[in-house]
Amino acid sequence: MAHPIISEDECVGCGICVDSCPQGVLDIAGGAVAVVNEDNCIACGDCLEDCPMGAITDISED
Repeated sequence: MAHPIISEDECVGCGICVDSCPQGVLDIAGGAVAVVNEDNCIACGDCLEDCPMGAITDISED
């Protein structure tokens, strides 16, 4: 199963990755981004490319 790897230390909770995800995998929770719909992730990398902080470091494909 694929899902983005998010560095909590780098994420500022701007939500750009949430908006860029075509599958609704991410959402803001507690001021930072969280994976909320892991089953929907298609490992497209849009969130990784669009994060201005570089907080999404990889797409894990378990």
